[in-house]
Amino acid sequence: MQLSQGSDDHPTPLHELRVVEISDRIAGSYCGKLLVDVGAQVRKIEPPQGDWLRRYSASCSPVPDGQASPFYSYLNAGKQSMTFAPGSRRLRAELAGADVIILTAGAARAAALGIDVGRLLADAPRAVVVTISDFGWTGPYADRAASEFTLQAWAGSPGFRGDPAGPPISIGGDLGEYMGGVFAAFGALAVRRRVEHGGPGEHLDLSMLEAMTLMQSSEWLHSQLLRVPPISRTTEVPSIEPAKDGYVGITMVTGQQWLDFLAMVECPALEEIEQLRFQIGRWGYRDLIRGQIGPWLAERTVAEVVELGQLFRLPIAALGNGATIREVEYATERGVYLPNPAGFHQPRPPWLMSACAAPAVGETAAPGADNDESPWRAVESEGKPAPPTRPLEGVRIVDLTAFWAGPAATHLLAAFGAEVIKVESIQRPDGIRYSGGMRKDVDDWWEYGWVFHAMNTNKRSVTLDLGCEEGRRLFKKLAAGADVVIENFSPRVMDQFGLTADVLLEVNPKLVVARMPAFGLDGPWRERVGFAPTMEQLAGLAWVTGLPDAPPVTPRGACDPLAGVHAAFAVLAALSFTERTGTGQQLELPMLETVLNATAIQAIESEVFGKTLSRNGNRGFGGLIQNLYRCAGEDDWIAVTVRDDQQWSALVEVMGRPSWCDEGLATADGRRERADDIDQRLQEWFGAQPLESTVERLASAGVPAAPVVSPSLVTENPQLCDRGFFETLQHASIGSARYPCPPFASLSGQDRWLLRPPPLLGEHNGEVLRDRCGLTDEELANLAASGVIGTRPKGL
Repeated sequence: MQLSQGSDDHPTPLHELRVVEISDRIAGSYCGKLLVDVGAQVRKIEPPQGDWLRRYSASCSPVPDGQASPFYSYLNAGKQSMTFAPGSRRLRAELAGADVIILTAGAARAAALGIDVGRLLADAPRAVVVTISDFGWTGPYADRAASEFTLQAWAGSPGFRGDPAGPPISIGGDLGEYMGGVFAAFGALAVRRRVEHGGPGEHLDLSMLEAMTLMQSSEWLHSQLLRVPPISRTTEVPSIEPAKDGYVGITMVTGQQWLDFLAMVECPALEEIEQLRFQIGRWGYRDLIRGQIGPWLAERTVAEVVELGQLFRLPIAALGNGATIREVEYATERGVYLPNPAGFHQPRPPWLMSACAAPAVGETAAPGADNDESPWRAVESEGKPAPPTRPLEGVRIVDLTAFWAGPAATHLLAAFGAEVIKVESIQRPDGIRYSGGMRKDVDDWWEYGWVFHAMNTNKRSVTLDLGCEEGRRLFKKLAAGADVVIENFSPRVMDQFGLTADVLLEVNPKLVVARMPAFGLDGPWRERVGFAPTMEQLAGLAWVTGLPDAPPVTPRGACDPLAGVHAAFAVLAALSFTERTGTGQQLELPMLETVLNATAIQAIESEVFGKTLSRNGNRGFGGLIQNLYRCAGEDDWIAVTVRDDQQWSALVEVMGRPSWCDEGLATADGRRERADDIDQRLQEWFGAQPLESTVERLASAGVPAAPVVSPSLVTENPQLCDRGFFETLQHASIGSARYPCPPFASLSGQDRWLLRPPPLLGEHNGEVLRDRCGLTDEELANLAASGVIGTRPKGL
């Protein structure tokens, strides 16, 4: 099936959606960009001097006066720009005519901008207002200052990354901002769908802390289900290792991959150590493992190791950075990078549709360039909206996804009301049920996978052997009654099953067939295997994560949920097109391209400014004062960001105005010139301070600060608890557990997100196959006897 990108004869999936964006952060701009990419009309309201991102460069390279920074152009190409005063009649007119309003502000900031969300929805009950703020609009931390960096610490991200002998390691590159942005875009389309079906609009109150907590693998469930202590700092073994001519990225997720890797590197002795078959057991043997594999790697180039890895079907990759990303064969042969009219190249949107295309990359408007445009006319409401339902109620999804990225997509769709049937097989259950560790004291050990639990609530489970004709026949029956089929296998799997998009669209011409291959359905890397860490290594994210003089550090899978939420967003865009036109289509979502969109600034800085962003420890980019500082307690660390003169002044006051804080440090330029000295002084000061009280003192003064916590302990965070981010469910095998929810306050008329626990393997075979496929009890018994369906992995 031929896919088209940006061609004139392919419509955009959404072309009448009217969006107003009021944003002063990456998350809001990226949300607006995603909506532009699916065809929405976006009007950006800026202050008269323009969004501060117009002057931003991560490498602190000068941006000429009167020009927008390339990064700003990446995020805002194709949007209109308006500069209306807060509270003005014209601003109110723009808001009144919008279908969707994106606002990066807490309640106090919204009021200062003259925006009353309650009044907006009273006057326009079918509007969708998405607010993006650090902690959300409610809860004990709602008014605290924060940064992407301190939110990572609250979410537990750096608390499990790094060698315990050194500092915790945060993820480089503002990844959480992109996660918040795509969640907001998804929420906007989800509620907009309800509006189009006669329902009400909504205030979607998005918490960046909650969005970023969903980027860690629900480690509190890990501790509970596997009965292990709270997780502490480690790195994967092996992970990013030195080869003859550079670093090579190695990712071993399954036990079989570990055994195949040992065969490749000719280390059979390690096969005898059973603990090494799980990643969690390798840290204690790290010196042994690296001592065994190091000499083999040292004799071979990165290219040789990668080529051998492909022969063994292992996720092994060369590391990318801003200087190399655009030139890898995947990007060049698949045409991933497109010209921006501002004079650089940017990654295309991370989806390809067979019946639709993104618009061409547009111009970047100057501040206020579109002030003379007429406001959109407010849509007249036709009667009172219907009572609120879950926005995706009535959407039927058949879910073939496994591990983390794909289930993250359907987890979100299910929470918003879609009916999701998860299809596994007893021959090959979802590998995330047991790939991270295994209980040996229970009979149903495959029911204790913590990532499986976190990402599969609200779903029903069916097992079908798609390797046999009867299993495929029943699957086609499920697809015939579905709106969406979604899978994330390597492309050859669906080819072998004979269940490609062409086949499924013959069964159901209105179907959206969403496919999430690591490296696309065609092209030079089609057959490669890859997981989220592989993408993080290839796309430059690992390159900017870690200490300056040490090897890069893989972020540990945070791009799995990032890819999943992008997939859920694109599914809704494709569904909207189908509902308008009756046309189904294939939707291709290469995981690598999702990550390339989130690391776009690296290639842009390299192309435009000749600067290759690299590891900067925890100090970040853009000239901030920022780091993780060790406090007085045992292994207690605090995350601190100082973004502006006001926060610097507040920090100086908290420290008691030490003499070294002279007037020369009162400006950003002065602090940038003496950044290393400041960092050393702050290390000394924080080293004598207690952690918890220091966090609170800084928070009270308006300085972004957070403790570095284990991801296993985020359930103790009072903000997450107050917001209801965790909901308790009863599971047949494990009993009561706390599960993560979408990063929004509860929808109106809804007291919880999660209605059913993650399913047991094949738990719903009878009810689904009777209802959807018309099977009798006798037919079900025969299928079970022949292994087409079942409730235990085959061979047990």
